[in-house]
Amino acid sequence: MAKAKGGKAAVTAQERRVMQVLEDSTTEIDHQVNGAQDIAFDAMEVTGKERLDLAAKALQASPLCVDAWGILASEAPEGQPFTLELWRQAVAAGEVFIGPWRMAEWHGEFWSVIETRAYMRARQGLAIELRRQGMAAEAIDTLRGSLALNPNDNQGLRYILLDWLIEAGADAEAAALHQAYHEDDSAAWHYGAVLLAFRQGGEAKAAEALPAALENNPHVPGLLLGRVPMPADSPEFYSPGDADEAVVYCETGAAGWRAAPGALDWLARAVPGEPAPPKPRKRAKG
Repeated sequence: MAKAKGGKAAVTAQERRVMQVLEDSTTEIDHQVNGAQDIAFDAMEVTGKERLDLAAKALQASPLCVDAWGILASEAPEGQPFTLELWRQAVAAGEVFIGPWRMAEWHGEFWSVIETRAYMRARQGLAIELRRQGMAAEAIDTLRGSLALNPNDNQGLRYILLDWLIEAGADAEAAALHQAYHEDDSAAWHYGAVLLAFRQGGEAKAAEALPAALENNPHVPGLLLGRVPMPADSPEFYSPGDADEAVVYCETGAAGWRAAPGALDWLARAVPGEPAPPKPRKRAKG
């Protein structure tokens, strides 16, 4: 068999040619996606048919426009297989757009790199829809992956993940996550610490963590225990320590408290107050 001419130098030259083609292609793809992204941003500013039409226009400009897929997914009915597939398509488009080299290069710095933000938004949307459709394990794994890509957690995914892990009974992983962001001073982190202490050490340990949580935000127990009714609508904004922050925490965190046998009974004893108002009885027909 004849030997190939050129040896190592020829391979290196070929590698350079391939890398140049990839670089040129990436530049062109980035240009197309950036144009499509501008259209997607316009779509985010409108509603109804115009929003959908602009998302379609963005995809015509580039099928790798992640936010365009995300807009379609967010407009589709929640809880439907079709909606889940749209979110999966959004994530897949992001993975193709970013590519394996940049995925490795930017790992740990996602979100700080502007080009990754649509992909990170899509991962969050996918996780929430997975959870909605009963695929809790995959939803948790999706958030794990997002935090690995962006440990700074600009999206606040740690709050969702902590609630889901506690509800799933994954106490060791939840405790490790809590420790990883131990400087977090939010109500979610303080009351998460109380619940984890209850699950892992019982009432005595939970009682040690409770005073700091009450000092941080005293409004949470009333909402968790039903002494204060949850508002019909989620607050758009909140400040640390206020009632709206407590509402935001209880919207997702309450499920973990309900899932821990005896946790709410202990909290009711530990934080005396007015009992929950009785629910109105339905009148018998006839």
